[in-house]
Amino acid sequence: MRIARIKSSASDAAVHAVVEEDGYHLITGDLFGRWERSGEVLAAAEAKLLAPVEPRQILAIGLNYAKHAAETGATPPTAPLLFIKASSALIGPGDTIRLPRMAPDEVDYEAELVIVIGRTCKCVTSEQAPEYILGYTCGNDVSARDCQQRYDRQWARAKSFDTFAPMGPWIETDLDPDNLRIRSTLNGKVMQDGHTSDLIFPCMDLVSYLSQCMTLLPGSVILTGTPSGVGVGRDPKVFLRDQDRVTISIEGIGELTNSIGMA
Repeated sequence: MRIARIKSSASDAAVHAVVEEDGYHLITGDLFGRWERSGEVLAAAEAKLLAPVEPRQILAIGLNYAKHAAETGATPPTAPLLFIKASSALIGPGDTIRLPRMAPDEVDYEAELVIVIGRTCKCVTSEQAPEYILGYTCGNDVSARDCQQRYDRQWARAKSFDTFAPMGPWIETDLDPDNLRIRSTLNGKVMQDGHTSDLIFPCMDLVSYLSQCMTLLPGSVILTGTPSGVGVGRDPKVFLRDQDRVTISIEGIGELTNSIGMA
């Protein structure tokens, strides 16, 4: 099942809906509790897709694909490498990634599978983790590499500029997260072409590990890492520029496309 968050052309209110071939079937109730279809259906032309959730926590994992660690020259971590992105960085499908005025020159793309937490999760095992997951979506962990690697020597600012957390197009609830092809394209050219079987720490292990660190809240998201092919790992390096277009595609979920503009 696919669950989208949308805004209709007739209202500014955001609502959730089940995605079907004939359009968006609106739901009533609590997406993270009890809900049902309302009976109202919106055609695709009548609605705009938004980021599928408004997360209270945006958690992310660095260096979680073996080939990506290799391309950056980093030693693979022995435990998940956690960082946190500001929730104010969130945008949805079709929105514009803005190159920040203070650091516009080395902004990079990162295709990521995103876990959406479905209910409060604390100290669970990897075996219990599926019970706490609502589903999965596509994400782009946009990163200002100069801030990350040369200036700050840590990742908070580099990863948290406004618009640096695109997510969408919807949540897929029925998926094997450890057996998916994941790609990014820049202006139609394939840049990343990986597979979640290359994850150093699989999704269920990530949920378990993070739940030992903090209470995971309904609607919170976990960006699980990016495969090889990022711009900073290329020779010559490739960074995002005004009017570029980047698409993240994940098997079984769909595509997340965003244009690039100046702040």
